[in-house]
Amino acid sequence: QVQVMESGGGLVQPGESLRLSCAASGRSGRIAGAAWYRQPPGKQRELVAGINSHGETHYEDAVQGRFTISKDSAKNTASLQMNNLKPEDTAVYICTIDWDDGKGYLDYWGQGTQVTVST
Repeated sequence: QVQVMESGGGLVQPGESLRLSCAASGRSGRIAGAAWYRQPPGKQRELVAGINSHGETHYEDAVQGRFTISKDSAKNTASLQMNNLKPEDTAVYICTIDWDDGKGYLDYWGQGTQVTVST
């Protein structure tokens, strides 16, 4: 089993920045790919950003140019740098990883971290 733990959430004002981190630990392997989802209050979960095993990234239109996803497979971490935050970015942010154990990929999810953007 692989444990995924997010950190870095909090309360910020519009225009400020936050950096979310996701650390994976447990069985032998490495992060091949990762993605960040978010679930705003009363709404469905949505994909925010993803990065695959080749380092290729994709973003939801609403965050393009403001958010940057990255991964460090050697450290088994993934991050989401969020700049120029807006009130509509308020949500629980959840990290998911593609774990490569040498035999194939398995998906693991974190519990989420709250991000609140408000004056």
